[in-house]
Amino acid sequence: MSTVEYRVATLADAFAIAEIYAPYVSDTAITFEIDPPPDAAEIAARLRRIGAIHPWIVATVGGEVVGYAYACENRSRAAYRWSVDAAVYLRESTHRKGIGRGLYERLFALLRAQGFVNAFAGITLPNAASVGLHEAFGFRLIGVHQQVGWKLGAWRDVGWWQLAFATPAADPAEPIAFSDLDRALVERALNP
Repeated sequence: MSTVEYRVATLADAFAIAEIYAPYVSDTAITFEIDPPPDAAEIAARLRRIGAIHPWIVATVGGEVVGYAYACENRSRAAYRWSVDAAVYLRESTHRKGIGRGLYERLFALLRAQGFVNAFAGITLPNAASVGLHEAFGFRLIGVHQQVGWKLGAWRDVGWWQLAFATPAADPAEPIAFSDLDRALVERALNP
């Protein structure tokens, strides 16, 4: 495989991200979004809405976007603002080649730099590959929502995993919005 490069996602990546995500929506229970999958316009709207505060990054091979990872708010109430949800998606042809790991390494470095305390991942069960990836980063299972979603003709369980980035401070500083994060720091996180 050619060299993998990592960078911050841009609105120009919306089509490729939508293309990567579509089979997960249409063909799997990995995500609880249902048909039709979000199109490039919807992905661009999400990039604008979420991307100012939380990072979205892409992996490219030969200039082609082959995967992406992002964080978003864990819950909408203000007291949750030090926690995020994290997700990673890859083109099927790039599974098990270390690209998901590379995306998460960089995403988590950015989230730590922003001052987030926890990352959470919801994993539709069973999904041994996703569980293995998350646990390799130190995520630990904290609970299972049983039969919480109906997709592809069956009730699905979702396990929740947590990764603590830091010990919570007694008087925590506000997380830094991704748009305000020092660009040199972002570059170092993406290209260690």
